[in-house]
Amino acid sequence: MLCNVSVLILTKNEEADLPGCLESVAWCNDVWVLDSESHDKTVDVARAYGAHVHVRPFDGFASQRNFGLHQLAFKHDWLLILDADERVTKHLAAEIHSVIKTAPPEAAAGRLQRRDYFMRRWLKHAQISPYFIRLVRQSRVRYEREVNEVMVVDGEIISLSEHLDHFPFSKGLTHWIAKHNVYSSMEAVQLRNRLSTPASLRSALFERDFNVRRKHQKALFYRLPCRPFLKFGYMMIVRRAFLDGVPGINYTFLQCFYEYLISLKELEYTPESR
Repeated sequence: MLCNVSVLILTKNEEADLPGCLESVAWCNDVWVLDSESHDKTVDVARAYGAHVHVRPFDGFASQRNFGLHQLAFKHDWLLILDADERVTKHLAAEIHSVIKTAPPEAAAGRLQRRDYFMRRWLKHAQISPYFIRLVRQSRVRYEREVNEVMVVDGEIISLSEHLDHFPFSKGLTHWIAKHNVYSSMEAVQLRNRLSTPASLRSALFERDFNVRRKHQKALFYRLPCRPFLKFGYMMIVRRAFLDGVPGINYTFLQCFYEYLISLKELEYTPESR
């Protein structure tokens, strides 16, 4: 397989997950690991697999990704961005090479479909959104928001049909909860600023650009009361998370718990509510 894409993997203490991720992109001749000063053997693992390594202090999710996009010396114009707990399937790798080979000049990014796994099961229904922009021309994209960051794309977006596999619970439930406790604090702080962001119901429902549509959907959602309960109804009734069995039901409660933490911390960070 002729390599026509570089790979960027962002890491922080990922010695357990990184080998599987690197093995899934063994076909690539230009793999970079951007590490946020790990305390484990992440850097050693990356170098053992032949990856280029750059260590940089973490100063925010969007900032870290933007540094990787625009400051590292990639061999190829196209870049595949991964997290250590993700795996590129053989079918996705083949599709990526095919898409890049035939991509028109106006194409700036590719939208992948991700499969999230929990308790050894694909959350086909419980997963809120499977679409993520991870294949990009690095000079024509940038990230915004410091948690659950959003990519801004200058150009057309190509949709790919094959899947990127994701294992968010690979380090265990305790790690997932601890991570989302941190995320919820960041979300609560951002939420106070986000309420001033314009939101359009028309754009949330009918905008053709998925990223723009998703942005307005989130802006509207965070203006609603009782968000954890609304999220539960959406996941269980609209998405039919129960069809994923016990893993889907458990995942729904975890997501609603996360939303509840954001709501409580939003109140905690509001001076008049103390």
